[in-house]
Amino acid sequence: MKKRNKHWQIYAWLIGLGMIVFSCNSEGREKQADPEKPVVLKINANTSITYQTIEHFGASDAWSCQFVGLWPEEKKRAIAELLFSQQNDETGQPKGIGLSLWRFNIGAGSAEQGEQSGIGDEWRRAQSFLNSDGTYDWDKQAGQVWFARAAQEFGVEHLLVFPNSPPVHMTRTGKAYAENGQSNLDFEHYDDFGEYLANVVKGLEDKGLKVDYVSPVNEPQWDWSDGGQEGTPFWNNEIAGIAKALNTALEAKNLETKMDIAEAGKINYLYEQADKEGRGEQIHDFFDTSSKNYIGDLNHMGNAISGHSYFTTSPYEAAVQQRGQVKAALEGVESRNYWMSEYCILGDNAGEINGSGRDLGIDPALYMARVIHNDLTVANASAWHWWLGVSPYDYKDGLVYIDYQKEDGNYYESKMLWTLGNYSYFIRPGYRRLEVTIGGISNQSRDLLVSAYLSPEGRELVYVLINSANKMVDAELSIDGAALDDPKFYITSKDMDLAPAVLDQQAGSLSVPARSIITVVTKP
Repeated sequence: MKKRNKHWQIYAWLIGLGMIVFSCNSEGREKQADPEKPVVLKINANTSITYQTIEHFGASDAWSCQFVGLWPEEKKRAIAELLFSQQNDETGQPKGIGLSLWRFNIGAGSAEQGEQSGIGDEWRRAQSFLNSDGTYDWDKQAGQVWFARAAQEFGVEHLLVFPNSPPVHMTRTGKAYAENGQSNLDFEHYDDFGEYLANVVKGLEDKGLKVDYVSPVNEPQWDWSDGGQEGTPFWNNEIAGIAKALNTALEAKNLETKMDIAEAGKINYLYEQADKEGRGEQIHDFFDTSSKNYIGDLNHMGNAISGHSYFTTSPYEAAVQQRGQVKAALEGVESRNYWMSEYCILGDNAGEINGSGRDLGIDPALYMARVIHNDLTVANASAWHWWLGVSPYDYKDGLVYIDYQKEDGNYYESKMLWTLGNYSYFIRPGYRRLEVTIGGISNQSRDLLVSAYLSPEGRELVYVLINSANKMVDAELSIDGAALDDPKFYITSKDMDLAPAVLDQQAGSLSVPARSIITVVTKP
């Protein structure tokens, strides 16, 4: 397995000592009065202008944790520490990325069907707590339960459960995937499905696992007919019916769990019909009181609508534009937040990066960081969730990677893990995003992206800077125009994994290394 960097020191040299000049394409960069001096970008966080409150950063246990959760104790606990720990080691380096939400995949029973399930990859089959005779076996999904308990022990604040498909005993096909792009659940089984989900929530809570959210449908725009994994499409009116049935079941069991709707396959389905008539425009359909599919008044409806950032992250300009449309669509909906509830790097992304091929290095990490930044600062997302917490695959889909072995194997840290940690470890639930200006304006260059967050009690401010360029940038950070008070710096780069950095502050300037992500923690 990969060894972690235990301690790193980065020194920022004084301005005028021959530092490399960083050319920033931002409209807000300062004019260079003396060509012999480097440009210093003046970056300011304004505590009087605030945006969304951050609810959580998360990742999912699908599908590997069903096996990894049964691995030898030392290895699975080490993986859990990387994902969940909020502690530092003796050098001050974070032991993990401190996720604040964990997503638990409720299986549909394809694992019990084995090869007859029609799902070729055993890792993408999942057990079901529900037996064919209608009884429940709470010893099922033991590996996933182990990780959920570990998350709780490490202090992860929230647990969300989600099915990709109803149990196979309820589906039209008798399998955990659909046919011909049609819903795999008959209307007559909505109440059964709602009852089942509420029973799973109650069963997990009886095991000591408090379930904060249940997400009853996943990417309902896709056909899910190829047997690649568990899944089913749904029309918006079907989702509304399922939500009502689930609400009734949660209410009957006196559960406090809130519903998360509707995990749109792409974020544009939230604000437009696009190519999925009857499955798009979900913000309006579910939360406009004039809609026949309105479900915003259900007692157990959560405060957010969720979507996935897949296939909308490139080219860069289009990604920004689409996230602006998500924000605009939600501005007319009272008290409704946006959750970016699933993402990993898929496809060729307009040539910017290819999702195929495992890559533990900084390139996918920088791409991921730009997606996080735009989702938080343009779409105003109050939550951001990666897809696979643990991946055995040859894709850019994991935080921690493992050997493709069910019973034991090695694990490997990725730069994507630590890059998410630049956000998740420091920006805790309740932190509020602030306005940030560079050179006096809020426009930012894609090469240097900066955001800032204030703790609920106003005692701590967190800056995150992403330098995607191949040159260093000199930045003078301030809060309400004043210099930072005793800042601490953490860096993820080609050579460093969220490592503490030491800054020479005599000049008041920070040199941000090329191709790096830096988190700054300071007092406002």
